[in-house]
Amino acid sequence: MTDQAALLALIEPVVADMGLALVRVQLKGGKGSATLQIMAEDPATGQLGIGVCAKLSRRLSDIFDEVDPIEEEYALEVSSPGIDRPLTRPHDWDDWKTHDVRVKLTAPLDGRKHIAGVIKGLDGDAAIVTVPGAGDIRVPLAAMSGAKLVLTNRLINATRPLDMSDADDILEDDEPLEGSANDHDPDSDED
Repeated sequence: MTDQAALLALIEPVVADMGLALVRVQLKGGKGSATLQIMAEDPATGQLGIGVCAKLSRRLSDIFDEVDPIEEEYALEVSSPGIDRPLTRPHDWDDWKTHDVRVKLTAPLDGRKHIAGVIKGLDGDAAIVTVPGAGDIRVPLAAMSGAKLVLTNRLINATRPLDMSDADDILEDDEPLEGSANDHDPDSDED
């Protein structure tokens, strides 16, 4: 069994030294197929470019090669939290107010195992979620087994990259790419 506190003690200083914020550390899978997933972000942008991601992965990999904190074989996965990010820290609930969320609960709350709605914010040790047809529901953070933003156009617009230096080229025109599915004329007899 892996000691989660010892694992965090190795990861947190490296993340902080790079000026990043740790979003989540999760060991998934079983023997032979375990994955150590580490999500981090730049606190100023909420993003993590691929170059910084690779650098963090190399630094952590070097430390894990020396210390070997996980008994079984595992794959190391370092990433940004993505657009439809997990909400893992109390301040996430205020940072992402007005966005759609899905919450999984450890036990039913008012007869619900899942809650979907709009984030209203944090109230002490509970998130307030406005659920259609039910109003505001107070969800204790300790009662959640997971929470994740829902991918919407509004969320996409709110999370557009501020720094495009690590991004691939972006095509701005509306013309389809040559050879794309959009090149096919639906009125033709050709397949």
